[in-house]
Amino acid sequence: MSLGHALRRIVEEYPEAHLDPPAGHPLAAVIRRSAPDEMRRALEPIGGGYCVKGSPGRGTHWAAVPWLAVFDPAITTSATRGYYLVYLFPAHRQQVYFCLVQGTVAAIREHGPDAEGFLRRSGDALRARMSDFADRLPLSAIDLGREGPLPEGYAAAHILGLAYDLDALGDERRLRRDLAVGIEAYRALKARGGLVFD
Repeated sequence: MSLGHALRRIVEEYPEAHLDPPAGHPLAAVIRRSAPDEMRRALEPIGGGYCVKGSPGRGTHWAAVPWLAVFDPAITTSATRGYYLVYLFPAHRQQVYFCLVQGTVAAIREHGPDAEGFLRRSGDALRARMSDFADRLPLSAIDLGREGPLPEGYAAAHILGLAYDLDALGDERRLRRDLAVGIEAYRALKARGGLVFD
């Protein structure tokens, strides 16, 4: 399996898979184990000691938006806080987003009903800080096709990124090149103060 193949499986199989319970489902195993293993292999030439996790959901419920994330342990090891790189799988189209995002759950807890607005304002400021990556990670907004605090929060928390359709997932070299650019942006944001604003 390659990174592109793992991502494609999630995109293609999730719409039907989420009709069954996730416990013991083969796609849940791809998201939790196989896809993170492929991501770790893709990260080996880049280095950096990153933590990679995938989530199809929790317990007996599939996630509204499954994800595969790369965390710098010095920043966070959780999708709830800090900032990190992530592949997000929208519910309404055969596509995957590769994004640098802010942690959503911590913002919801801290800002309550204004969390989405806070994340959008913060994302705008962070995009301005990262403007030198705008040509390589040009996507400034995402649509995950689901309502609810987490999908809407993930969309609001987006900083910059890319979208891939199914055909693009067959280009493993491009995926690895884009992953390297994402890591470069992640490191640059860390060097530029992360989520701290003066």
